[in-house]
Amino acid sequence: MPILIQGSRIIEAMRMTETEKIMVQKEEVHSRKNPLADLWKHLRRNKLAVVGLAVVTAVIFIALFAPVLAPCDPYKQDVTKRLLGPGSPGHILGTDEYGRDMLSRLIYGARLSLLVGFCSVGLGLAFGVVLGLLAGYYPRLDSIIMRIVDIMLAFPGVLLSLAIVSALGPGIGNVIIAVGIWSVPTIARVVRGTVLSIKEMDYVTAAKAIGETDSTILFREILPNCVSSIMVYATMRLATSILSAATLSFLGLGAQPPSAEWGAMASTGRNYIFQAPHLTLLPGFAIIIIVFGFNSLGDGLRDALDPNLKNAM
Repeated sequence: MPILIQGSRIIEAMRMTETEKIMVQKEEVHSRKNPLADLWKHLRRNKLAVVGLAVVTAVIFIALFAPVLAPCDPYKQDVTKRLLGPGSPGHILGTDEYGRDMLSRLIYGARLSLLVGFCSVGLGLAFGVVLGLLAGYYPRLDSIIMRIVDIMLAFPGVLLSLAIVSALGPGIGNVIIAVGIWSVPTIARVVRGTVLSIKEMDYVTAAKAIGETDSTILFREILPNCVSSIMVYATMRLATSILSAATLSFLGLGAQPPSAEWGAMASTGRNYIFQAPHLTLLPGFAIIIIVFGFNSLGDGLRDALDPNLKNAM
């Protein structure tokens, strides 16, 4: 009788083990079918990343609905109400040197900052990803492309952007081009490093064996597996691009008056730093918040998309 009981327990344990295996397989299949749900499951464990996502979502929402959220016309001047402090009637965050509402200008400034960030990073990705794929897959092109990349990386990023904007002239469009060109070499290096590891995988070797063309292997087999690295870097690069654009505008090479751009607002406000410090501090805080949001989100995405860190979690 004890033998029968022990045997039944062993059989029950084996059944439980098989059940657990089936559950694990179901979870794996479910995660493959719902990659966004799997990403969110890992991302939400990082509280700082969730805060970053909330900040980025809020800023994007403010930028999209700026005409609805802004209490006043950001370009309407009223010299009778110039340099009002925060908390003034009708102007929660005060007014600037021309009597324009600061809250409205900060809300509209989110539009320009996100425009520069997304466009410049998109421009950098368009060229950087292609160059990284070619350099990582073709050894003969690797040395040529990487030497050009090394030359570009030899210049400090802000200095390179300053040189490009100085040559093209001030303006928000030229800032996008300058910051985008600055993003190309780093993106190319990130993609190249990922391609060098992926192209040695068995499925890439199998694709070569069955006669797939190089373009098919690059864009159907290799590029999809680089997306996680590209996504993480692009998110963190958005913060750098927004900060760089604000720096150029602060120096007078970016957005020109009367544009509601945070860097330009901080630049004009420094002339009244003792009389009305909110003209400089408020745009500065806005830049800090959005840079913090994208950096925190990028760190969380890196942790969530890294297989080694996933297993550790």
